[in-house]
Amino acid sequence: MPDDGSVVGAARVTVIESQIPALRELPDRVASLDVRVASLESQFLQFLAEVNDQFLATRNEIRAVDAGLRQEIQAVADGLREEIATSRQETTAGDEETRRYMRVLHEEVISRIKAIGET
Repeated sequence: MPDDGSVVGAARVTVIESQIPALRELPDRVASLDVRVASLESQFLQFLAEVNDQFLATRNEIRAVDAGLRQEIQAVADGLREEIATSRQETTAGDEETRRYMRVLHEEVISRIKAIGET
C-alpha cells in the first residue's frame, strides 16, 4: 500500500505535467501580446495626433469667429457713437432754439407789460 506522501507526490507530478503544455505556449502568447500592445500604442499615438489637430483647428475657428465678432461689435459701437453724437447736436440745437423762442416771448411779455403800464 502506497503511503500518503507518494500519492500526494504523484498527484503533484500529474498536475505539473498537465500544466507544461500551457507553460510552453506562454512565450508565444506573450509575444502576441507584445505585438498587440505595440499596435495599440501606435493607434493611441495616431489618435492623440488627430485629437491635437482637431483641437488646433477648433481653436483657429474660434479665433476667426472671435475676430469677426470683434469687428462687428466695433462697427456697431462706432455707429452708436455717431448716433449719440448726432442726437446731442440735435438736442443742443433744439435747446438753443427753445432759449431763443423763450427770449422772444419774454421780450414780448415785457413790452406788453410796458404797454399796459403806459395806458
